[in-house]
Amino acid sequence: MIRPVGAPSEKEAIRMGAEVFHALQKLLKKRGLSTAVGDEGGFAPALDGIEDALESICQAIRDAGYEPGKDVKIAMDCAASEFAVQENGQWFYDYRQLKTGMPKDPNGKKLTADEQIAYLEELITKYPIDSIEDGLDENDWENWVKLTAKIGDRCQLVGDDLFVTNVKFLEKGIKMGAANSILIKVNQIGSLTETLDAIEMAHRHGYTTVTSHRSGETEDTTIADIAVATNSGQIKTGSMSRTDRMAKYNQLIRIEEELGACAKYGYTKLK
Repeated sequence: MIRPVGAPSEKEAIRMGAEVFHALQKLLKKRGLSTAVGDEGGFAPALDGIEDALESICQAIRDAGYEPGKDVKIAMDCAASEFAVQENGQWFYDYRQLKTGMPKDPNGKKLTADEQIAYLEELITKYPIDSIEDGLDENDWENWVKLTAKIGDRCQLVGDDLFVTNVKFLEKGIKMGAANSILIKVNQIGSLTETLDAIEMAHRHGYTTVTSHRSGETEDTTIADIAVATNSGQIKTGSMSRTDRMAKYNQLIRIEEELGACAKYGYTKLK
């Protein structure tokens, strides 16, 4: 995922995102790779691993005329629960084969939790990554605390599977010092009231919030309004393709136009 942090407005951020998306499409075509899109509108080519994907995104940012790290940064969703295993009370992160049944990766490694944390630190040092979602398993609370202590001052650490938009789990994370951000999914927790409670608790304790879509979406634009109304400042709603994704971006543009000079791009810390 990309984050157009250097944009002066929402409209410009969306334009930048579209330009990088199409630059990446051209890059993949040039390499003879697939440019078919998945449920969330993103590409899923057969790349040579994680760093190949990151290098490709950085090159697409440059090809679009922007500077990686200054104009556009990268966000990762590791979905670590999909390749985490617990053995004899210890957590391991097995890149050789995901739980979702993907083919075995002969170049993958099986990392300890400490090695996984070190690997994530290596990636944010090498690439312009400023946000990592679900970098560890949803039940690996102890190592989430270690990860947050290690890189939480340099990177947004988003809990999706960790918190599931639930104030009970968020409160636990706040007390332990696990993560520094929460992904917000309205239909994950089940009601708008509980969603707003989670956002309010997060902001009160200095956690950022990322309002999110689901993999299976419709053209409903409610989450765009929620992102603005709650001062979330961040929305995760898929790539620049598919009408179910574009509908949210179009709504954000309409909201910005209606707000006029009062519109502020990005998260504004409440006093």
